[in-house]
Amino acid sequence: MTSMLSDLPPEDAARLMSLPCTAESIGIDQLEGGITNRNYRLRRSSGDLVVRLSDPGSSDLAIDRENEYLNTLAAAQAGAGPEVVDYRRGEGILVVRWIEGRTFTTDDVGTPENLPRIASACLALHGGPAFASRFDMFDLQARYLTLVRERGYRLPPRYDEFSPVVERIRLAMRESPEALVPCNNDLLAANFIDDGARVWLIDYEYSGSNEASFELGNIWSESTLSDDLLELLTMSYWGEYSAEKIARARLWALMSKYGWTLWASIQQAVSPIDFDYWSWGMEKYERAVSEFDSSLLDSWLDEVARP
Repeated sequence: MTSMLSDLPPEDAARLMSLPCTAESIGIDQLEGGITNRNYRLRRSSGDLVVRLSDPGSSDLAIDRENEYLNTLAAAQAGAGPEVVDYRRGEGILVVRWIEGRTFTTDDVGTPENLPRIASACLALHGGPAFASRFDMFDLQARYLTLVRERGYRLPPRYDEFSPVVERIRLAMRESPEALVPCNNDLLAANFIDDGARVWLIDYEYSGSNEASFELGNIWSESTLSDDLLELLTMSYWGEYSAEKIARARLWALMSKYGWTLWASIQQAVSPIDFDYWSWGMEKYERAVSEFDSSLLDSWLDEVARP
């Protein structure tokens, strides 16, 4: 066991050693990806596990680890996410069952045959037990912006210029809101696992009750899918074509890009992980700017406001 841990960061090795499940391990692998946590696979004859280690700085990102734990439990009960094996309150440690399968890439998400499967996974989650928390991108973006300003973190050019448009979007969304359902809210491609029979949804850091249209719009945005694939995804989820649902998902996707840009600014300043968060965020922001400047924005707002 000592030899397996010797190549890991000392603090991570110590935290792993504190877990009873680590004693059974016959191998430990650090998993790729994860730009908020470090994730480790514990190989065991009784079944592999994933250990997620988080740092105190993640609280700046409005991540509540207790809610993450409770919502991961609920997602497992819904049959959408992996079973929880261990949770160390206050220690930044969550252990879940390993799901044997293939992690999606953006190309996989953008494969038309996979979008109905993704929609089915979302429907399972959204129809499951209620989550312990609420997720609202308008509130989160405002919280992030306050933090960025107070601490003097980087802000992209023109960022404040779009505040009036954001308020228009907020009011349009509030006019006729969707019912809230349990949402993952962070379904980038790497958070889909295909076991060959079905698609699983993993990582519930940003989970909370939200509109299903945010989930769909965020999936579309995170994998930079084409317009026709957003139509397919929404039709697969809702069971019919709806111009209003497509417009709503588009506006939520715009808000997600606008909000996650500030997430990147905060992470660039506080994260110990070696990752170019700023470039990651600016890619999203540039796409958001193109949509804020688009002549189609008014038509999306009109569609959402239509009775």
